[in-house]
Amino acid sequence: MARSMWRGAIQFGLVTIPVKLYLATEQGSIGFNLLHASCLNRIQMKVYCPYHDEVIPRSETVRGYEWSKGQYVVVTEEDIDSVPLKTMRAIEIEMFIPASRDSQGTQFVKQAYYLEPEQIGAKAFYLLKSVLAEQGKSAICKIVLKDREQLAALNPFSSTMLLTTLHWPDEVRAMDELNLPEDQIELKASEKKMAEQLVASMTGDFSADDYQDDYRQALMAVIERKVAGEKPQPAAKTEPTNITDLMAALEASVAAARQDRTAEPAAGSGPRAAATSKPKAVRSTKAKAKAKSKVAAKVAADEAEAPRQRRRKTA
Repeated sequence: MARSMWRGAIQFGLVTIPVKLYLATEQGSIGFNLLHASCLNRIQMKVYCPYHDEVIPRSETVRGYEWSKGQYVVVTEEDIDSVPLKTMRAIEIEMFIPASRDSQGTQFVKQAYYLEPEQIGAKAFYLLKSVLAEQGKSAICKIVLKDREQLAALNPFSSTMLLTTLHWPDEVRAMDELNLPEDQIELKASEKKMAEQLVASMTGDFSADDYQDDYRQALMAVIERKVAGEKPQPAAKTEPTNITDLMAALEASVAAARQDRTAEPAAGSGPRAAATSKPKAVRSTKAKAKAKSKVAAKVAADEAEAPRQRRRKTA
């Protein structure tokens, strides 16, 4: 069963809605271990105290703030809990904005969280959710997570609401040093029309289920070949296209997109059907099959262990 990482309440005017917070996403990448290059044994990360010249357990460490050069004050959990801010245990709604997120700053998302209402606040929770959905609004709010106050947006999502933390304005880099000559570019009407046709020919309904992590699968194939004793073949390099005639490139792109769209029903459903329908190379030797099964078992074990480690960190 999923464990909540935060427990508090949504402050909606004078209405208090008790809720729990859950991480909405997780990393699915392949995990690597650091090894000593000479013996290929796994190394250990140890906590070293230069003052006592000894390795110490993490249980003997405390959190400190350097208030002057070389001078620290210890900050305990009790100190953190005593911070006089409502957002320590509440999602403080500041204002409501259109859900299109055209407002400056709301495009820079950090992390997404699911909200679960406590039973006593379920009616108020779904009342707020329905109003936001019907009016197409997002709630801009603040919350303290991981020892710092976060700016966030609250939006209806499926049968719950999604809290997405945002970057503060001073965390977003300015674009002053970028070369952005938009006002110097002249767009021909014919080029714009052809680009619109290309966009229209590639427009469809997005479903994340139609996509997969191709890099992860390709990397696993390389690892399997190495375990089986094979030498990986260098990947073919893609050379950049020298576009001298923008209209010709757009016309060719439109024709290719239309051809792909008409060919999709025969290959299967979804925009990635063509990629997933290609036959995979069949391994012929027992060594390769054995190596593949060992690596697959290791990946499955890593993926099973990852959620447990995340639960321990967020408990």
